[in-house]
Amino acid sequence: MRDLICISHLRWDFVWQRPQHLLARLARNARVLFVEEPITVEGEGQPLLEILPGQKTANVTVARLVQPVPNHRWIGHGDPLTAQTYCERLLDYLDRQGIKRPLLWLYTPMASDFVDALPHKLLIYDVMDQLAAFKGAPAELKERERSLLSRADVVFTGGVSLYRDKLVHNPNTHLLPSGVEIEHFARAARREQFDCPPELAQLTGPILGYFGVIDERMDLPLIAQVAAAHPEWNIALVGPVAKIDYADLPQAANIHYFGMRSYDQLPAYLAYFDVALVPFAMNEATRFLSPTKTLEYMAAHKPIVSTPIHDVIELYGDVVAIGYTPDEFVQHCEQALISKNYNRVRAEELLTQHTWDGIARQIQRLIDRKLVLDEVQQVEQRQPKPTAQIS
Repeated sequence: MRDLICISHLRWDFVWQRPQHLLARLARNARVLFVEEPITVEGEGQPLLEILPGQKTANVTVARLVQPVPNHRWIGHGDPLTAQTYCERLLDYLDRQGIKRPLLWLYTPMASDFVDALPHKLLIYDVMDQLAAFKGAPAELKERERSLLSRADVVFTGGVSLYRDKLVHNPNTHLLPSGVEIEHFARAARREQFDCPPELAQLTGPILGYFGVIDERMDLPLIAQVAAAHPEWNIALVGPVAKIDYADLPQAANIHYFGMRSYDQLPAYLAYFDVALVPFAMNEATRFLSPTKTLEYMAAHKPIVSTPIHDVIELYGDVVAIGYTPDEFVQHCEQALISKNYNRVRAEELLTQHTWDGIARQIQRLIDRKLVLDEVQQVEQRQPKPTAQIS
């Protein structure tokens, strides 16, 4: 069984998204070590490497450095001591586990210190976001990503815009848009399978819903405008708030923030959405966005209204209603509540094309092919070159 080490800026037990979906499937044929950002604890003492079982998934182990210091920064984020300590502790753990030259899989260029520190047989970079455009991104992230792209053996991208942006830096870049677990969300098409979540049961009137992280990518003025245009509608926002102040969130009697819910709970909420929203702002942080939730909404046969996110238009534009202006967004919501019709045939085609199982199989084939090509090349390099005959 192969060994795969993933270095991620996300927590394994946070929102269940692309890293968890892909690695949980690759773990069927590999031992996966998921390395998270360091955490800090109060007090004195030596840093230690905490090892935990990955939730919900066999063959996935979570590692994180516990630092007894007031604060820390992530690998390569202005704290070389943390980087050195993390690499040392991780190398010691790998040695004790007998793990030699694993596949090394990165989700953030800020963890590129691991590339030189950990011997590996293949370097994989899975680009799920344009991290340099995110709020609070370190200044050196762009340069680190350029370096990582040039060194990576294989690059995967989670959307069309990301693919075009990264391909120019690495010819072995592959477009693998995020997918969906159809069966998980298709249950939401049959509302009677679920008891209505208590928070939603208290609402009267149509429910226009969103689930996912609520951060600087959200079009908060748009949400306020939709709520003001129809006070009889309920705007239900399900997900954690990150990187923005709660005080900046629009407030109204018909805007409801329900906080983070687990992946397993999402279908029950989606079942009671009358319209599913993709209300992202048009800014630098969303220029390369390819929202996974679009397919999840689609699997539940919900009418979907989105802002003009490029990847949504290109990949799903013949199923999703696109509101290019706030007024047009509201109008699409009005129409969705009346007709509830959309291109069902095309939606089924898209769902079939973009399953997490299918994407994981493609990734496995690409990795296997690269490993075989590297082995062939190594064999050819070891063979003695023929010497010229003198006649």
